[in-house]
Amino acid sequence: MAIATLQQLYKRDLIRLKTEITSYSKEENLWIVDGAIANSGGNLCLHLIGNLNAFIGAQIGKTDYVRDREFEFSGKNVPVQTLVHQIDETLQVVQEALALVDQDMLSSEYPIQVFKEKMTYEFFLIHLSSHLTYHLGQINYHRRLLDK
Repeated sequence: MAIATLQQLYKRDLIRLKTEITSYSKEENLWIVDGAIANSGGNLCLHLIGNLNAFIGAQIGKTDYVRDREFEFSGKNVPVQTLVHQIDETLQVVQEALALVDQDMLSSEYPIQVFKEKMTYEFFLIHLSSHLTYHLGQINYHRRLLDK
């Protein structure tokens, strides 16, 4: 697997995340929940920032990031500019961490057991990319459905 491809995908989707977050017509709409939509666009953004910083930044890049997963889903009213800044920082962290990955690492076991089965770095990096895209789609729908 080409690391450059992963870097390109993460960059593309983190830029899209920033576009989605800044496209809400009113900043407060970013935090709306309604009916069966339990997670706001803002909370999903916080979740993606925390997820990538924890699993790529801290584990691969050896940053000192400490995840607050509870806040990712309970925090409210974080200013859009703060989210944009955190997305930009996350993009930098992800790019720098992925630059440290080589073929031997990709085929080795990821040090944290996140799922029932053990997995390689390659598997988990692909999973994290699809996780980012999944929530990015949810944010897009959240914005278009609830941002009135």
